[in-house]
Amino acid sequence: MTDRKSRLLLVLSGIFLVNALLAEIIGIKIFSLEAALGVSGAGVRVFGSEPLDFNLTAGAVIWPVVFITTDIINEYYGPSGVRRVSWLTAGLLLYAFVAIWLVTTLPGAAAWFTYNKTDAGGNPINISLVFNKIFRQGQGIIVGSLVAFLVGQLIDATVFAWLRRQTGERYIWLRATGSTLVSQLIDSFVVLWIAFHLYGDWPLSLVLQLATVNYMYKVAAAILLTPLVYVAHGVIDRYLGPATAQALETAAAADADAPQAPAPQP
Repeated sequence: MTDRKSRLLLVLSGIFLVNALLAEIIGIKIFSLEAALGVSGAGVRVFGSEPLDFNLTAGAVIWPVVFITTDIINEYYGPSGVRRVSWLTAGLLLYAFVAIWLVTTLPGAAAWFTYNKTDAGGNPINISLVFNKIFRQGQGIIVGSLVAFLVGQLIDATVFAWLRRQTGERYIWLRATGSTLVSQLIDSFVVLWIAFHLYGDWPLSLVLQLATVNYMYKVAAAILLTPLVYVAHGVIDRYLGPATAQALETAAAADADAPQAPAPQP
């Protein structure tokens, strides 16, 4: 793999895969944005009687890196490139979850328990239970994560391609932000509904509140980080060179038109 366009795809795929995997693993934690900022909860009442505070899944913190990378891959390799990377990532996520499940079934060694009896404050802990709770996460999170990831990514690629057909090479910000707004609306609600309502015992009103806050964060991040798409576009164009960059973008645009074009003859 010596040509620059192949190295670029390798780097983008690596960034995409690592951040997607990290987001899925750490996504089990829900944190308070207000507490992190040192302010009191908002307490807005929507979707029922529970007050809505700005609670987010930890995975949402780094998820903007995933959808920015998705847009860049789509810009240069088209929707088929996004789909290939997404399917590969989904397969590796499944592998990671299976590997995690397997290691949590292994019996802990005596030395491991001996030197991990207490936490930093001297309180007794069951290290094996803690390890399993953190890493196993539960069937709902695994199923919800994989389903939402694939649905969100495939929708993102489709919307991005549609917007590209409407705007041509203009308005990068529109197709980057527009595809994210649509795909993350689906992703945010699907993953939490499956993980915490379908497989868990959370009331639907609480799931809708958490999903709403996560989506609000992703919308804000998509808008605020839009300049990074332009910066990345400029850096990549210089790295590839004008001719190669234009050739890739032309091929990506043709790929976006492919669903409406007749199938190529052998």
